[in-house]
Amino acid sequence: MLSGVLTRRRAVAVNIAIMRTFVRMRRLIQPYRDLAHQLDLLEQKYDAPFKAVFEAIRKLMEPPVRRQKRRTGFHP
Repeated sequence: MLSGVLTRRRAVAVNIAIMRTFVRMRRLIQPYRDLAHQLDLLEQKYDAPFKAVFEAIRKLMEPPVRRQKRRTGFHP
């Protein structure tokens, strides 16, 4: 990527740092994928009695919604 265009040491170091960051992010996300897969299997097996429980767990797994900050002062 960056080091393919630029041949400086810094460009190579930045490229390596970017790749390591993506690998770390993938490792952080993996447990949630496993949990979602296990939840799908359980949902198929026990769908009717525990439907509300599965929906609640899925809702808790979603990232929080960020609200827009209100600006201070007078706005016409």
